[in-house]
Amino acid sequence: MNTLSQAPVAPLLERLWVEADASKKEAMEALAKEDKEHWKQIMKSKTAYVELYTRFKNLYLSISPETGKLLYMLARTAGARHVVEFGTSFGVSTIHLAAAVRDNIATATPTGGKGGEGGESSDNSQKHQGKVITTEFEPSKAARARANLTEAGLIDIVEIREGDALQTLGNKADLPPAIDLVLLDGAKSLYLDILNLIQDRLHVGSMVIADNANSCAEYVDYVRAPKGRFMSLPFAKDVELSVFLG
Repeated sequence: MNTLSQAPVAPLLERLWVEADASKKEAMEALAKEDKEHWKQIMKSKTAYVELYTRFKNLYLSISPETGKLLYMLARTAGARHVVEFGTSFGVSTIHLAAAVRDNIATATPTGGKGGEGGESSDNSQKHQGKVITTEFEPSKAARARANLTEAGLIDIVEIREGDALQTLGNKADLPPAIDLVLLDGAKSLYLDILNLIQDRLHVGSMVIADNANSCAEYVDYVRAPKGRFMSLPFAKDVELSVFLG
């Protein structure tokens, strides 16, 4: 089962990739006119990122199609049902993650009943449920993401939390007891702060994927620490793939 290759998700993604390409060109042209050192400092700042994301609220700033497929494949491989995403944007990456969660739920082997047949117990039914919790700072982007996820038929397994992720992910009671997969694709300077908020909900084998992680040296140093709690390596050109070791 592959929800990505079927309607309504497949044609929607085709349209969104076209829009994202146009948006990327617009972003590059806009940045070319700016003071490069100014924007480098903003990217590293833990407070000034608000200026950046407010300024470019109409731009996609999304993952690549290849990274999207990678997210889906990793989530399927891990059997991920509880996912946290930092940085929704217009929901392109969220669609890939939610599609994987939906397919993982649909292909889960039911247990319970005589000889493994029959209806599931309430405990097993709960176990086979899943959700993607995703965070977005910019309200207009959250609205666009909600519309895209609704069109994709995936909004029922996605919770969009609007506002600063340091607050929306800060309450442990509002997080799943066990998180299978994390995507970091928001303000790069906050990657380690976000990971620290949710790390105690990771389990052995949980995956953390960070897009453009090389923009946050402290995060890379943490997940690659030789005696740390992760095994991590750069994957492709712009992705850091880490596995929680406990």
